[in-house]
Amino acid sequence: MPVSRDTGTTKADAELAKELTKFYDDPLGYVMFAFPWDTDPSIQVVELQEPWKSRFPNSKYGPDAWACEFLDELTKQVKKRKFDGKHAVEPIRFSTASGHGIGKSVLVAWLVKWIMDTRPFCKGTVTAGTDTQLRTKTWAELAKWHNRSVTRHWCEYNNSRGNMSFSNKQAPKEWFCNAVTCKEENSEAFAGQHAVNSTSFYIFDEASAVPDKIYEVRDGGLTDGEPMVFDFGNPTKNSGAFYENTVGKRKHRYITRQIDSRDVAITNKQFFQAMIDDFGLDSDYVKVRCRGQFPSMGDMQFIATDDVTEAMLRPTLPDFSGPLVIGVDVARKGSNNSVIYPRVGMDARTWEPKVFAGLDTVQLVGKVIETVREFQALGMPCRGLFVDGTGVGGGVVDQLRQLGYDPIEVQFGSKPIDVKMYKYKVDELWGRMRDAVKTRLILPSLLSKHGARLKDELTQREYGHTPLGQLRLESKDDMEKRLGNDTSPDIADALAVTFAQDVSDLDFGAYPLPKARVKHEFNPLDAA
Repeated sequence: MPVSRDTGTTKADAELAKELTKFYDDPLGYVMFAFPWDTDPSIQVVELQEPWKSRFPNSKYGPDAWACEFLDELTKQVKKRKFDGKHAVEPIRFSTASGHGIGKSVLVAWLVKWIMDTRPFCKGTVTAGTDTQLRTKTWAELAKWHNRSVTRHWCEYNNSRGNMSFSNKQAPKEWFCNAVTCKEENSEAFAGQHAVNSTSFYIFDEASAVPDKIYEVRDGGLTDGEPMVFDFGNPTKNSGAFYENTVGKRKHRYITRQIDSRDVAITNKQFFQAMIDDFGLDSDYVKVRCRGQFPSMGDMQFIATDDVTEAMLRPTLPDFSGPLVIGVDVARKGSNNSVIYPRVGMDARTWEPKVFAGLDTVQLVGKVIETVREFQALGMPCRGLFVDGTGVGGGVVDQLRQLGYDPIEVQFGSKPIDVKMYKYKVDELWGRMRDAVKTRLILPSLLSKHGARLKDELTQREYGHTPLGQLRLESKDDMEKRLGNDTSPDIADALAVTFAQDVSDLDFGAYPLPKARVKHEFNPLDAA
């Protein structure tokens, strides 16, 4: 490179600043330029692979292949947006799940340095899953690479309690990156970050542990300039913002990666093989810690994602011996939906749930009666009309009884049949539904109208245990607080209520069967 590393003079800084403009849209080129790969043995850990070895013939060492690929993709995204310093562009969003030991914190340090050195008056926020992780690993890694960089004299680095900051000495209040703890009550620290003529950026390390509220607040800093988001973490749970951004319903907004630790040069391959030998390649332990894949079931997840997926893929087989039952979940507040869910035997797919917003109890009763009559017209009598009678649901039960429809009232907070296993009736209902999902229940396809939502509702609810060892589901209020106000499991509750008790079909099948046409050869009158 033409720039001398003897920095500190006005002439050298001007030359250096001019050289760094070349790397505005070339983060990998910046990394290879800014750090002493040819002279510092402490960073000469990974030998460059092709095609990067040919691109940087003067450097034997450099980033691992996964990091090179990441930075090259970032180059494409920057060039695609063509930010002109005036007109806001679409945010650049990366979400990367990985096994242990791949060097995530190193890449975080490179990203901070690249943005700070190539984008005057940028503003950044970095956080991690815990205060200890943030201070001793993520932010400490930045110090290591900053002190080795060609621009080490440009910025002031701090890692004291109450002041984890990194700022340009010329404009410390307008050109900076701060490390902030991610406690939910600290969410305001992530708000109000704007860089209209530059880059506002956020980097989340150990992103699975960052509360969803923090993700929500940071979106406010992506409305102008050239905003960027980089999330890294082990995929420890299959719910929450990191999961949704990487493999869930918001993945289309992110450039996503799942990195297997065995494919990274610096990791201990024998250690991971021993892990596989002990736990199995498809175990959640190996998925999370080695393969960079989200677990089939979170530590506190009540219904496994794999079980729901399998139930959605089962072939639709009409259950001729099963009774028709209908579950009704009554909305308890304005943001919730009322749901009517028919199930015939173990077939919960053929007739999809009906979801309603804003109905009062009289209107909902009308929809329930309408549904019952629709099945009667098909020759399919309802053998069990189960209604959630909790709260306002009691009014629905009373009206149906007055109209002669004989509903079975289910109180979610009442005593279960199996008091040793479950704390409340709702826990038992979900337990019976979980058993059915594992074995024979046929759920709507993921591509159906409500399939994706039902999958989320079934798999995102968590549970715990009482001091007596009874299973206790996470309450609706706690679930909504953890995941957001639109995550009440209304459809799942309507399905669960159909498992309140077993129902027999007295008509030998809920599905109407064609009458047999039999020709009798013998006429008894002929014998007379």
